[in-house]
Amino acid sequence: MSSRRATSSTIQTAIHHFKQAVALDPSLLNAKLYLATAIRQLYVPNGDSPENAKIGNQAIQAFEDVLKDDPSNGTALATIAQTYYEMHDFDKAKEYQRRRLQADPNNPEPYYWIGVIDWALAQRENTAIRLETKLNVPNAQGVFPPLPAKARDQLEQKNGAFVDEGVKALQKDLELKPNDSDAMAYRNLMLRQKADIEADVSAREADLTIRRQAAEKAAR
Repeated sequence: MSSRRATSSTIQTAIHHFKQAVALDPSLLNAKLYLATAIRQLYVPNGDSPENAKIGNQAIQAFEDVLKDDPSNGTALATIAQTYYEMHDFDKAKEYQRRRLQADPNNPEPYYWIGVIDWALAQRENTAIRLETKLNVPNAQGVFPPLPAKARDQLEQKNGAFVDEGVKALQKDLELKPNDSDAMAYRNLMLRQKADIEADVSAREADLTIRRQAAEKAAR
């Protein structure tokens, strides 16, 4: 038996015992939390098979059972958000990150993940329109050429809200956690997205300058 199968078997045994504990005493919050965590361990992040998706949804439902008893449970909210993210359901992932903020407004992590999700959504649209316009090759500094007005307007309609929310979320993360290098990196990526939807040339250049200066500072 492979170690993976052995591990799966061990987890299944744990799931069985936690289910029994919950059945005997439905008020045992920790038993519900351990049950949900065990089910989540069977999920393969970003795996797109129907069986894996089923396991992911089962884990989400198990953590939802925890939230019925403890609506602000940080572990449940964070794990549901992460599972939805890994299932590429970005709207639901952001919904649960926002719920984390309601429960813990000074936690920088949900702001970070909202920014990451907004960047992923914006990048998807940006890549598509640059391929369509054949403006998908950056210069030596890694800067892409400006989009023509029509394409830029189309991109602004699709990405404007993502960019605005993402930049603000990552900035809030950095206010709460000033040395968060990952948030700095994503903020710089979001500034590039912001530059691509700027109609004003000086505003575009300002975004790129801030991005470049931040990157240079991070590299020191």
